This record gives sequence, C-alpha cells and structure tokens, in this order.
Amino acid sequence: MKKNYLSIDIGGTNIKLAVIDHSGQIQSKKQVRTPHESAEFLAVLEEEIAAVQDTIRGIAFCCPGKVNTDTGVISFGGALPFLDGVSFVEEFQPKFQVPVSVINDGKAAALSELWLGNLKGIENGLALVLGTGIGGGLILEGKLYQGKHFQAGELSFMMKQSATPSFDDMYGKTGSAVGLVKMVNLELGTEDTKDGAAAFEAINQKDPSVYPIFEAFAREIAYMICNIQAILDLDKIVIGGGISAQPIVTNEIRKQYRAIRSELPFLEATLTEVEIDTCRFRNDANLLGALYQLLLNADEELAVNS
Repeated sequence: MKKNYLSIDIGGTNIKLAVIDHSGQIQSKKQVRTPHESAEFLAVLEEEIAAVQDTIRGIAFCCPGKVNTDTGVISFGGALPFLDGVSFVEEFQPKFQVPVSVINDGKAAALSELWLGNLKGIENGLALVLGTGIGGGLILEGKLYQGKHFQAGELSFMMKQSATPSFDDMYGKTGSAVGLVKMVNLELGTEDTKDGAAAFEAINQKDPSVYPIFEAFAREIAYMICNIQAILDLDKIVIGGGISAQPIVTNEIRKQYRAIRSELPFLEATLTEVEIDTCRFRNDANLLGALYQLLLNADEELAVNS
C-alpha cells in the first residue's frame, strides 16, 4: 500500500488534520477542538496520529509561535503559550518512527502558495495573512526566507511612531481582520461582534455607515505594502486569511495601494507597482504548506547524504 503524509494545523480553537499525498492532493480531513492544557493537548495529538500511523510515512506540523524549522523547537506559542520550548520532532518522531517537521503557520501559508498556489514560479513574493494579527511568509530568490532567528515576516510587529509605543500602534492591531469585523458589527449593532458574515454583508453592500471603516482598514494594509515594497522590491503579494475569501478585500486593498501611489507622483514614478492578488488556498493553506516543509526537509537530507 502506498503511504501518504499526515499534516496537522494547530490553531488556538481547532486542530485540523489531513492525510495528503506527495503531489498535494488531500485524501481525507478532520478537525478536533484544541485542548488548552499541555498533557491533554499532547495526548490528543498522539491519539490522532496513532489512528492513521499505518498509512503514513511522515508527519508535518504547523503552529503559532516562532519555530526553528531545523530543530522543531517552538518559542512563545502565540495563543498556545504552553507550546513554548516544545519540540514536536522530539515528542513524536521516536514514538512513530517517521520523519516529523514543524513550521510557523503564517510561513506554511506562504509555502503552500509557492508550491501549488499563486506564488508558484515567483522569485520574490509575500503571502500576507490577515487574521487576529498579520502573519506573513517571505519568498526570496524562490525560497522561503525565515531569517537568522526564524522571525522574518512577522508583520504584526511593524510599528508606527508614537509618543508611548504600544501594541495599539503596531500593524497587528490596526490591520487586524478580527478587529475590523468587531468594529463593523459594533457600528451595525450586531449582537455577535464576531459575526463575519454579518459584517461582510454590509461591507459588500457598501453600507455608508460601515464602508469607511473597511476603507480605512484596507488603507492600513496598503500602507504596509508600500513600506514592504520600498524595502524588498517584490514581484507579487498575495492576500490570505479567512476574509480573503471575500473578493472585495483584495480589490479594496489594491485600490487603496494605487490611490496612495497616485497621491505621491514621485513614489509612483520611482517604485514599480507590485502585483496584488488573493491566495489560492484558504482553509487548506497551512496543511499544504506544512507538508511542503516536510518534503523540503527530506530533499535536503537526501542532498546531504548523497
């Protein structure tokens, strides 16, 4: 029997699992709630892996936090602070006797786009993932660039000048998709301020009471893109995250980016406009990108041993 791979996307609310073949075709998927206590969390993962262990030849993880892809060690853990210092490689490779890899979730999204999505064939690009904060994965010279400390592309921490610097002055706050949905729903008087469907129904109708909020959000992202482009001179930027399923999101970001450039003729004349597109993969992006990291690790090991 030909064996596939198990890809596991760890989020603050849910853990997504998928059995995927070598070409990136998803064979099966499931989802379980994320335990927020370390022992229970590891027990759930072990149980899920054990259920398919006879059919897999590798395990690929992605998760929040800063991840050393060489050692598999996670730092901080984002919404799951108990992951700080944990290595899934050390935890699961000896138990299941298959290769294990780990990568940050935002960088996994970029890898999925590089492998099979809208960054395929792009030498220099960026996946910009809009969620609670702003995740990102940089593709430079055709490869994922993580930086010496595995923190390149942490766009949430880009700062704006302030007399008393705080997270409120970082793009992770002002460019938060979750924050956008909350602000729109508060203006609408929606009972559930997390109701993305209600927020985007009004946004898509260009409701005058909330559309300026959306325009301001898109302009924040557009300014970020202007700054990134001035430094990196990228070929293409793709917009990801749950809200990217709404075509109006990428369209408005692109509109605001071009408006900023047109308001600054010197900028427009000097810096080449970057292409802005939507990510091809949404809910499956992290699963596919995590697998691609595992495959890259295997290729590197073969190269070293050949």
